[in-house]
Amino acid sequence: MSDMKQQAMDLQTKVAAAQKQLGEMTVKGISGGGMAIVEMTGKYDFVKLTINPDLLKEDIKTIEQVIGAAYSDAKGKSDKLIDDVMSKTLANVSLD
Repeated sequence: MSDMKQQAMDLQTKVAAAQKQLGEMTVKGISGGGMAIVEMTGKYDFVKLTINPDLLKEDIKTIEQVIGAAYSDAKGKSDKLIDDVMSKTLANVSLD
């Protein structure tokens, strides 16, 4: 039982370290050929929005769609980053 408890504590430590790492890593979602860029952490925290001034010449619906697409791109990249980091973290974990 003690060995199992130690494994659980080790796993908890590894997962906490991975979560901290994800909070420090960022991804960029880009849309409209770079007209909008959304930067977020691996924990989905918003970092920055960059808008090309030319995008502001468009109608509001287009602006919303381009920003939304940049957000979706960033979220997808963050999802992949989370999968990669957690896979590496849990790669050698034995639940036996």
